[in-house]
Amino acid sequence: MKRFYNHRDTLVAEGIDGFLRSSAGYHLCRLEGHDNIHVVLRKDWDKSKVAIVSGGGSGHEPAHAGFVGKGMLTAAVCGALFASPNVDAILAAILEVTGDAGCLLIVKNYTGDRLNFGLAAEQARLLGKNVELVIVADDIALGRGPHARGIAGTILVQKIAGYAAETGVRLTEVRQVATDAIKATASLGLSLSDVNVYDPEHKTRLNEEEGELGLGIHGEPGTERISVDKLDVLVAKAANTLTKYLTDSRQAVMVNMLGAVPVLEAQAIVDALSKTSLADRMDFLIGPAPMMTSLDMYGFSLSAVPVQPDFIEALKSPVEPWAWPGIAPFRDIQTKPTPSLPDTFVYKPSSDSYIENLITCGARILIDNEKDLNALDAQIGDGDAGSTFAEASRVILKDIDRLPLASPQELCETLGRLLARNAGGSSGVLLSIMFATAGQKKAWREGLETGLERMQKYGGASLGDRTMLDALFPAIAALQTGDLKQAAKAAREGADATCAMPAKAGRAAYIPKEQLRNIPDPGAEAIARLLEGLSKLT
Repeated sequence: MKRFYNHRDTLVAEGIDGFLRSSAGYHLCRLEGHDNIHVVLRKDWDKSKVAIVSGGGSGHEPAHAGFVGKGMLTAAVCGALFASPNVDAILAAILEVTGDAGCLLIVKNYTGDRLNFGLAAEQARLLGKNVELVIVADDIALGRGPHARGIAGTILVQKIAGYAAETGVRLTEVRQVATDAIKATASLGLSLSDVNVYDPEHKTRLNEEEGELGLGIHGEPGTERISVDKLDVLVAKAANTLTKYLTDSRQAVMVNMLGAVPVLEAQAIVDALSKTSLADRMDFLIGPAPMMTSLDMYGFSLSAVPVQPDFIEALKSPVEPWAWPGIAPFRDIQTKPTPSLPDTFVYKPSSDSYIENLITCGARILIDNEKDLNALDAQIGDGDAGSTFAEASRVILKDIDRLPLASPQELCETLGRLLARNAGGSSGVLLSIMFATAGQKKAWREGLETGLERMQKYGGASLGDRTMLDALFPAIAALQTGDLKQAAKAAREGADATCAMPAKAGRAAYIPKEQLRNIPDPGAEAIARLLEGLSKLT
């Protein structure tokens, strides 16, 4: 698969330095002098308070370096991809940030992390440092017990412990706060993919119809293979499974994204969560946001912690790290009534069998060509031209019984309002302008011509710019004195001519000329196919 990196072995160091150069990492620095030591720490740390140190394998960004800053971590120790940091790196971090107040290590429950952080803690104690260590085991996929993994709930523990340390309490109290948070936190992940750790020979264990419930953040197999289903079903499965391990308390829930889920889908996951039984017990929501990722895994995890005053006070406290998304009350969304808009159907419906047949057949033509036009548009644009025309057609078909079919002027005006309110994409808006303007003229031929001029004015394109105007202009000109067959012939010639035109408007204007050669403009092609189909009815 395609990725941005120079070499697997240098990616961690390059990623850390890029982070420190970024606007998100300006307040941080790193240790230097050893190639295998990657420690990110606060620039402003004065060792007067308890230091909070965490870390683990890289590939889980923004964890853990993204949570270094006032109010959370003092330092993060970054290992190689999905590998525990070495003992020297951990010890170096402890020695750098630990003062008389001591240091708390927050460690995820993996063998390598436990051993390396544990040995570093022992060495630091021999050097006179006051160090305590807690193990996070929030993953309930394997049940509560010694084998439970540490996953995204680690971030909640870091936030709660970081707040306690910031208030200036002693190390024993910070350790107890962290321990309480660990005991109370439960997490579960769900993904539609496993993860490829830059392995060119990687073979996924999941087919296109499978996902996994309870998989680990290193791509460890889940406890259950599940069938890919609608979002609501998948989120309910994760939420209902997690709920079995929660107390009867009200809950604060964190929605963590595992790396590859688009923002829009992440937001939809929260909406799906609102329909689950877990939502009935939620008072607060954290996220959705990528906090503990797994490179480009296509999944999410849910973490829950009881709504206790001390936990919520800690989670609400402002912090410096950019990666903490904040916490908000979880409640029904607030709405306001939409202002009164002009009615779409201001004229009484009327009948005309010929016009109704033209509209119905035209809509079917565009719907039938949806996939072909999308495929054409995908070569030079975002691949939705066919869907835009098809959706406009479905809108018109849905309300065809409400159209004033017997009056061309009223029909054009109504179509303009209908498309403006329902059709998507720039093509839908432009056609709405054309019909709305045409509805201001009694003669429909003259109206369409005037509408086309207005469409050109607002759209900014002209004849010869490689848009649907190159089919519409000749077609409507032909209709002034001819019939649909002549209009179809003119539209086809105009659409074919776009194959050799440079793009001066629309998305195609951003495409290199070489990629446009011999490909017609999808909008012009849609108009040509529409009129060619309609011409066969006469």
